[in-house]
This record gives sequence, C-alpha cells and structure tokens, in this order.
Amino acid sequence: MDTDTDTATGTGSWRLTHDLDDFLTRAGTFLRSRPALHTVPLTVTETLRTRGHSVYGDGEPEFGVLERAGEVRAAFFRTPPHWLNITALTSEDTDALAARLAALGRSLPGVNAESGTARAFAAAWQRHTGATAALRQRQRLYRLGTLTAPGPVPPGRPRVAVESDRERLRRWHDEFSESVGLGTVRHSAEWADARIGSGGITFWETPDGTPVAMAGTSPRVAGQVRVTTVYTPPHLRGRGYAGAATAEVSRAALAAGADEVLLFTDLSNPTSNGLYQRIGYRPVADFEVYDFTAESEGS
Repeated sequence: MDTDTDTATGTGSWRLTHDLDDFLTRAGTFLRSRPALHTVPLTVTETLRTRGHSVYGDGEPEFGVLERAGEVRAAFFRTPPHWLNITALTSEDTDALAARLAALGRSLPGVNAESGTARAFAAAWQRHTGATAALRQRQRLYRLGTLTAPGPVPPGRPRVAVESDRERLRRWHDEFSESVGLGTVRHSAEWADARIGSGGITFWETPDGTPVAMAGTSPRVAGQVRVTTVYTPPHLRGRGYAGAATAEVSRAALAAGADEVLLFTDLSNPTSNGLYQRIGYRPVADFEVYDFTAESEGS
C-alpha cells in the first residue's frame, strides 16, 4: 500500500492500494453509511469482487481511503481506462488528492463525483498537471418514493431476459453506451452473460413477444439497488416502453426487499428526467463528469 500524510494542512492520510479486500476492510463501513450517495462505489466494488478485477478493463483497479483521527472521511476508486470516481470531499482534501496522484505520475482521463467535488478536483488537476478539463455530462441521482405506474401502460408485458436473448442484449448494451456518451464501461458479451445469470435485465415486449425496451438493476448492496441501462431503440421511442420497463424493475426491486431504489439521469435529457419523476423518483444530488486532456495532447 502507498500511503500519504499531509499533517501541515490537516488533510489526514490518503491510503492508496490495489488490494480490493484491504480497501473494503477500511472503507466498507463508510460506504455503507450513505448507500444512496455511494451507490456507484458500492456496486462497482461488488462487481469487482464477484466478477473479477478485469471486468471493467485490462488495467489494474486502484482505490484510496482518506483517514483522519482514525475515521474514514472519503474514498475513491478507478478502474482503468475509466474516470476517477470520488466520494464528496472538502476543497482542501480535493487538492491534496490531486497533488498526490499527480506526484505519483497518474494519468487520469477524467473525474466523476458530486458536482462540487468534481469541479474542485477538475480545477486542482489543472493546477497540478497543466491538463485541461471539460465538462462532459451533468447527472442527477434520484431515489424512488412512491412508485406510480406510468400511464397509459403500453400494450404488452414484462419479461426477464434469458440466454436466447444474449445477442440482443449485447447489441443493445453497445447502442446504449454510445447513446449516453460515456463509453463502454464493460465488455458487452460479459455484461450480457452477467445480467442473464442474475436475472438483472427485464424487457418490455409487445403482445406478439417482440422486445421493444429494456431496463436493468444492479445487485443489491447495503440495501440499495440502482436501475441501470434503460434503453429503447430510436425507432421505438415515444411509446411508453421505457417507462413501463423501468416501473417493472423498480417494483421488482422493492418486492425483493430493497430499502432504496436509485437511478441516474443525464440532466440534458428532459424527457427521461420527467418520466422518472412521474414514476415516483425524487432528486437526491447532482453529479458531474469531466474529461481531462493533457497539455501535450491539446497542443
């Protein structure tokens, strides 16, 4: 483990490691203390634990824990080649983390965090590395209140995806990743196999049995489940299929015992934000994603 302490500024000790078990031993209680705000690190580390360290890419995952007076105050993870993901930080702690990673020669493609932390880290990274930072996406985290079925419900029914749906899942996963503009986080074939194995994708299909939309859920961790990968092919949109699929997976998550059902939206998409609020989702916090470009790359 690589450890950094900055007692001069009182920022505590950033402990860096590639050991997932060590990270969870140190940060697990902290992450579970606020499961909604920490839904991404909770679900990503659970996937790494159950599916292997290469599930998100070939690079070795890295983790960090900020400790002060024996108490965990923040954490981060990164699964190369993807963005750094940080829990909420003060501006001082954000600057200390950027300085530490820059001193170690880390190359970061960007950051994903609650809005204030993301902005502060992007600015600190520019100061310490000379890189430029550009806002890629603003997101909103929602929590389900009282589930309300969207109306009118389109003709058809929900169906959990099975092995014979593998090729469709793989193709729709790639199309979804392209449409949201955040790149492919997992290999589509591995993602499809994992979802089929867990029953984690539900289709909305027309009365003749044709799938027209899908919605998925993450594994339940610390009582929370996150709705993910809500997708309708472009030529089928505007007919209520995605809303019906989302309502069904939300209902199923509650029925299976989830304490909280969450989802993220792209704030630039008023249609999806309006839909989820009609179903019963309520805002929790805003997040931002920044891309970093090294000075030599941008010149």
